[in-house]
Parts: sequence; structure tokens; C-alpha cells
Amino acid sequence: MILSKILEEKRREVEEARKRISLGDLKKKAEALYISSMFKKNISRKGHINLIAEVKKSSPSRGIIRADFDPLKIAMAYHAAGAAAISVLTDERFFDGRLEYLKMIKERVTLPVLRKDFIIDEYQIYETAAAGADAMLLIAQILTREELNRYTGLCKDMGMDVLVEVHNEEDVDKALGSSASVIGINNRDLATFNVDITTTQRLIRMIPDSKTIVSESGIETYEQVMFLKSLGVNAVLIGETFMRAENIGEKVRELMREY
Repeated sequence: MILSKILEEKRREVEEARKRISLGDLKKKAEALYISSMFKKNISRKGHINLIAEVKKSSPSRGIIRADFDPLKIAMAYHAAGAAAISVLTDERFFDGRLEYLKMIKERVTLPVLRKDFIIDEYQIYETAAAGADAMLLIAQILTREELNRYTGLCKDMGMDVLVEVHNEEDVDKALGSSASVIGINNRDLATFNVDITTTQRLIRMIPDSKTIVSESGIETYEQVMFLKSLGVNAVLIGETFMRAENIGEKVRELMREY
């Protein structure tokens, strides 16, 4: 139910955005930029599990997660604590995000930045490139196979890396049928927003070692991080655990002790 509302709103947002700037003008703006993404390289570093740290103010299931929300300050704390990349929630209505947060962070922090949103239209891909993102999230569940293949290829043409998110066996099959080299296993069910970290344990068996594998959602302890590492996960995407912490840097070091 929540997901269907999000997608309905997203379609409306895209139509409104098209009225402000045409697809043709947006393409010209995006294609004028040179993107040389280090996202995949950073999160694939051998020897330890890598951190994609998320900037996230709220969520439909949790409400406001961090009241004193300063996206740039948070991103800089992540950088100082040793994160490999930064994920920025840009959905406005349901997560209190802004595409401007991504632009702001990209201008001031040297880490690769991932746009995390509900991408349903190629317009959003050019919008993401124009904002200077290094990578973007594509959710297998909300895209057809043809859309996933086309959007993945378009991202690569723009110089961006792609994180294809999966939650079940059908999603994995869809992701493996695309050219995606980074696959994120979301432990959160987007239909119910319930979290089960064993989702990664179940699905990782289907994914070849040649792929860079990310585990997302529900990761709260060092022990869970080490469990995921033992499964062969290359990186973890963590947001809420850090957003709830009084001292973000300390919390990062608590969970990611290998830093």
C-alpha cells in the first residue's frame, strides 16, 4: 500500500518536473557534464567490508528519524569516519529528501554519491546526472525487465554506476538479466516495510561472485556487519542506525571497527 502511494506520487512529480524543464533541455544539461564514477571501485575494495552511509531524515515507517538534520554536516561526519560512499535520499514527500542535498554534498565531499529514490522514468536519470551523482539506485521490483535493462544502459552511457536493488528471487533473476554489476539486497520488504536481515543470506546464494554485493536495511550492530561479511557481502548500506545516533562518527566506528 505504501509503495503504490509512493509510485503514484512519483509519476505526478515527474510530470510536474517536465513542465519546469523539458527532457531535451535536461539531456543537454546532463550531457554537458563529465562523470567518472568511483562508486563501484570504492565499495568493492578487498580486505574489508565497505560502508555506504546514508543521509536520511525520515521514512514512512519511522517518521522523523533525525530532527536536527544537516545533510552536509552528516556527510562530512561520514567522510571523516571512513565511509566508502554516501547515499542520499532524494524523495521529498515520503522521506523529506531533496535533490539539492545531493548537489550540496557532491560539491563539498570527495566521496562518490549515490542517489536513492524511486526511479520510474528516464527523465529522472538525466536529472540525476545533471545533479552530479556518481551512481543511482534502480529498484528491480518497480521496473519491467525492459526498463531495467534500458535504464542501466542509460546510466552507464552517462558515466554513472548503478546499484540494482532486489528483495526476492524474481528480482534477482531480473537483475542478473541486466548488465548491472552491483546488486543490493534489500532486507526491507517494500510492500510491508518489515525487515529481515536473513533475506541477504537467502538471496546471496543466487548471485555470482563476479558481482559486487551490497546488503541494505536493518543493519544495527557490528555482529550483523561481520555476519554479512562472512556471507560474502562487499558493502553495507546503513542509514537509520546512524541517523538515530547522537554522535554519528562514533556510531560508524562502533559498527565498522575495521576502519
